[in-house]
Amino acid sequence: MQTLCPMEALLLGDDALVSVDVRVECTIERPSAEVAAFAGDPGRAPEWYANIASVRWLTPEPLSVGSRMDFVAHFLGRRLAYTYEVVELVPGRRLVMRTADGPFPMETTYEWEPVHEGATRMTLRNQGSPSGFAKISEPMVKRAMTRATTTDLARLKGIHEASG
Repeated sequence: MQTLCPMEALLLGDDALVSVDVRVECTIERPSAEVAAFAGDPGRAPEWYANIASVRWLTPEPLSVGSRMDFVAHFLGRRLAYTYEVVELVPGRRLVMRTADGPFPMETTYEWEPVHEGATRMTLRNQGSPSGFAKISEPMVKRAMTRATTTDLARLKGIHEASG
């Protein structure tokens, strides 16, 4: 069976404050501006994230530092509701969002880098400090996050390459 996208998942856990750190990369054969515009729009997240059920903007669009959105997701059989706040934005290059409210303090970073004419390397990194059930089952959470993130980037790749 051929994979849609060669990906690398790095699990890091040396930092005591950040016990889950998952980083996945994927090359998408579409221009960076196109990939970043789609993937960097939180309202489109349910289209390519399997576990995200809904996103509701709390601040007016367009996306900017300080923008806040409520997300509802399902992960490891649990419903998670949390608020993301944009803490860094370099349009077309980098987006960093951090949970302002929710059960699992998390920071999500998207990076887009042109790799050659018409292709983009997208990096998706999630890092955080689980608590409660997630803390007890931290190794399982890391594996599940890696699987989910890899699947989500493959889905994003499929959406973009099918439309090109």
